[in-house]
Amino acid sequence: MKVNCRSRKSWRQVCVRPKEQQLLQTQLLTIQDYGYPSGLMFPMFFCTNNYLKSEIVRASHFHEREYRFSTRAPWKYSFQPAFVGTHDLVEHRKLHFQARGFKYQKMSSPVMGKTENNVAVKDYSQELPLSNCYETAMEALSSLITRQKRGTPSSIIPKYGKLDRMQMYLKILDLEEHIAELKIIHVAGTKGKGSTCSFCEAILRECGFRTGLFTSPHLIDVRERFRIDGLDISEDKFLLYFWDCWNRLKEQVTEDLPMPPLFQFLTVLAFKIFVCEQVDVAIIEVGLGGTNDSTNVIKEPVVCGITPLGMDHTEVLGDTLGQIASHKAGIFKVYYRTHPQIPAFTVHQLSEAMDVLHEKANELAVPLKVVEPLDERKLEGLKLSLSGDHQYTNAGLAVSLCKCWLQRTRNWEKIFQNDNEEANMPKAFLRGLATARLSGRAQVVYDSSSNCHSSLELAENSSGDLIFYLDGAHSPESIEVCAKWFSSAVQESKQLPKLLSSFHDVEITKEVWANGYIQSERGSTAESNKISKKILLFNCMEVRDPQILLPRLVSTCASSGTYFSKAIFVPSMSTYNKVTSGNSAIPSGISNRDLSWQFSLQRLWEKIIHGIEGDVLDKGSKLDSAETLPPHEFLYEDASHCSPADGILACSSVISSLPLTIKWLRDCVRENPTLRVQVLVTGSLHLVGDVLKLLKR
Repeated sequence: MKVNCRSRKSWRQVCVRPKEQQLLQTQLLTIQDYGYPSGLMFPMFFCTNNYLKSEIVRASHFHEREYRFSTRAPWKYSFQPAFVGTHDLVEHRKLHFQARGFKYQKMSSPVMGKTENNVAVKDYSQELPLSNCYETAMEALSSLITRQKRGTPSSIIPKYGKLDRMQMYLKILDLEEHIAELKIIHVAGTKGKGSTCSFCEAILRECGFRTGLFTSPHLIDVRERFRIDGLDISEDKFLLYFWDCWNRLKEQVTEDLPMPPLFQFLTVLAFKIFVCEQVDVAIIEVGLGGTNDSTNVIKEPVVCGITPLGMDHTEVLGDTLGQIASHKAGIFKVYYRTHPQIPAFTVHQLSEAMDVLHEKANELAVPLKVVEPLDERKLEGLKLSLSGDHQYTNAGLAVSLCKCWLQRTRNWEKIFQNDNEEANMPKAFLRGLATARLSGRAQVVYDSSSNCHSSLELAENSSGDLIFYLDGAHSPESIEVCAKWFSSAVQESKQLPKLLSSFHDVEITKEVWANGYIQSERGSTAESNKISKKILLFNCMEVRDPQILLPRLVSTCASSGTYFSKAIFVPSMSTYNKVTSGNSAIPSGISNRDLSWQFSLQRLWEKIIHGIEGDVLDKGSKLDSAETLPPHEFLYEDASHCSPADGILACSSVISSLPLTIKWLRDCVRENPTLRVQVLVTGSLHLVGDVLKLLKR
C-alpha cells in the first residue's frame, strides 16, 4: 500500500527549506534570561484532546544539560524525554514562567521560523488523532519494503547507482552541506556494531555533548533507531521529520528516481533528524557491509571503526572473510577537510580479515590502529552495562573512537586538562561504559506477570520463576558468544543476586534502574530449592545456516556445563513486509502458517541431541504432526526421557504461535512453584523483538 500524505487534507504540510529567508510573524516567549540561545526553536506536535496540533516552541527545560565544550559555540540545551507527555511539558513551562513573572502566551499557527542552522520551518495546522498519525506513518514505511531477496540481482537496471540515489535524496532535502557538521563516528563490522555505537554515545553524552545515535534494526518500534541524548526520538518529533522527508521526496519521484527503499529512507531520515536537532556528534552504525551501504554517503567522518568480523550476509558480501573485510573497509576515507587523513580503528581480527583491512588502509593512506580489549582494572570497580566478556572488546574500541573524536574536535584538552590521559580513564568515560544500553543483546528479563502477588511469601511459594535471556545472535561467531554469555549468566544466577530487567511494577522487586536492570529482593533460601530448566526458544531466517548455528550453540554451552532440557521452535510474529510500532496489534489466533522451516529445525535439533547421523529422523520420526501446545509435563521431564527408540523424540516441540508459547510457559511456572525456567531466546533479532513486545504487554 502506497501512502501519499500530501493528498490528505487532514495533514499539515511541513516544509524545511534552508535557503528560504521569509519569516512570518508569530508570538514567541522571550526566555533568553532562562539560558536558551536566541532564536532556537523547533517544531513540535502537541496532543490536545487526543488530537494533534503543531506549535513552534522553545526547547523545554527538562533535564537541562550544559554543553560547555560543544563543537559549536557554548550554550545550554535541554531535551524532552520520550516518556514526558506534551501536556505535562506545556503545564510545567506555564508554571515555570508564571513563577518568574512572565506572562505565558500560546503560540499562533501557521508560522515559519528559522533555527540556528538557517533551517526554516513552515507549518499548517490541521487535526488528526495522534495514534492514527503514527500508524499511517508505519503504513507508509511498509510500502518502501522491497520484496526482492538479498543477493538476488534486480531484473531492472536502475539509471543511478545506490549511493548516487542517496546523494540525490540528500540534495532534495537540502542536507548535503549539513552532514559534515554532524561530526560523525562511522562504525562497521559483523558483530558488536550496535554495542560499540551505544558505548560511544553514552561516553560522549556523559562528556556533555548532545548526541545522535542511528542503529539498526529496531526490535519493537522504529523510533528505537533514532536516539537523541540517549532517548528514542519522541513520537511527535518522529512524525514531524518523517512526513517532511516523505512529502518532499514524493514531490521529486520520477521513473529514474523512485522513492527510496526502507533502509535508505531511514538513513536519510536519520541525517534529517540529527541536523534539525543540532547534535554535536552523530554515531552512525553501518547497515550491511560498508562500501555500498546507504550510510556510506558520509564523506567526512571524524573517525571510523571496524568491529569484529565474521561470516554473515555472505549472499551479498561474499563467502570468504577477505571479501567481507573488503566491504567493511569501504567506509575508510581519504580526507577530512584540511587534514589529509581520517583515522580508523579496529580490534584483533583473524589474519585473513586483518590483512585485507591493512591493505585497504595502506591504499588510502588511512592510519589504522588495532585496539586491545578494555582492561577490566581500568573500570575502577564498575561493571560494563552490557553483559558478556566480548563487550570488553567493544568497549575498548569505543574508548579509542571517543578519545580520537575528542582530540580531533579539539575538546580533549578542554575537558580532561587535569587528567592523566594514559594512566586514568576519565570519569565521564567510566559513567558512559557503566550506563550504555542496547536492547536484545545479552539482555535478561524477569517475567513478573507469571508472579503478580503483593506478598513476598506468596510470591516465593505460589509460582515458579520464568526468566528470559535474550540475544539476537544469528551468525556462527555471535551464536558462540551468546552461548558463552548464557552459560555464564545461568551459573552466576545460582550464587549472586539476580540483576533482572522487568517491564512490570511488582511490589516484590525493588526498582533500581541501573543499565536497564532491576535488582530482585527475593530471599535466597527459596531460590536455591528451585529446579532449574533451561529451554531454548529458537528461530532463524532461512538464509541462515542452522546446521552451523545449532551445533555450535549446543557444544559451546556443553563445554561450560550448560545443557538444555528442551527446545521450542516457533515462527516470529514479525513479518518482513510490514513495519509495526510498539502499539500495533498482536495476532491473537493461530493462523495457518507454514511450519515446514520450524519442523526442519526440530529435526536438526533432535539429531544433534541424540547424535543421530543420516536421514533416520526424516523417514521414521513423528515430528511433522504436533498438537497446538504440548502438555505441561513436557517441560518437567528431563532430556533423558526422550529416547529415539520409540520413534517419538520429545526433546523439542514446534509451536505455531509465539503468543501462545509465552502463555504456555507462564502457565507452566504458575502450576509448579518449584520450577525455575530459564529461556534462551536467540537466532533472530526479529524473534527477540517479538518476545520483548509480548513481555512488555
